[in-house]
Amino acid sequence: MPETVAWVDPREQIEFSVLLANGRLAGRRFASREYAERWAQPDEQVVEYKLVCECAV
Repeated sequence: MPETVAWVDPREQIEFSVLLANGRLAGRRFASREYAERWAQPDEQVVEYKLVCECAV
């Protein structure tokens, strides 16, 4: 019997990345805000955005 996976509304999925000092986003996504904060340098900012529209939250 196939395993049932709970449905997650993609409009509610949040991605985390790091805004680099040069104004660009890091070329990777992070599983959590905490992981992104550990990866970011002091002069960089952690940002959150929705996966569907990639708009800032």
